Amino acid sequence: MKKILCLLVVLVSNFSFSQNWNYNFDEAVSLAQNEDKNIIIVFSGSDWCAPCIKLEKNIWQSDVFKNESEKEWVLVKANFPRKKANELPKEQTENNRKLAEKYNLEGSFPLVVLLDKNGKVLGKMGFKNVSPEEYIKMIHALEKK
Repeated sequence: MKKILCLLVVLVSNFSFSQNWNYNFDEAVSLAQNEDKNIIIVFSGSDWCAPCIKLEKNIWQSDVFKNESEKEWVLVKANFPRKKANELPKEQTENNRKLAEKYNLEGSFPLVVLLDKNGKVLGKMGFKNVSPEEYIKMIHALEKK
């Protein structure tokens, strides 16, 4: 019984801190407008880009970022994996490509693009080897420009 209870606690705590990454940009814009939030698009190469992997592990998966993002932003992930085993559905790949054509013409990875709720670019930044708290401050600084 104790083991089951412990397992339940772990599962519930994982769900309470899970992130709500969106993969459909139009739905994310609609959500941002309804909730009056800015949008963060993350362009990532999850299986080949070392800074992308570090950003995922050190920032996006941190409890500090998860808590802040839940309150402040609508998150969109545009992933560009290279390994066949990690291949995305064709529709998702096409959606990500269209997002990149609009917001990541430079082809930078990782690239974090901050948009207002209507899709206007407020700022861009890449990987920074800083704490989650510092990274959050940097995102908020883009909002104030």
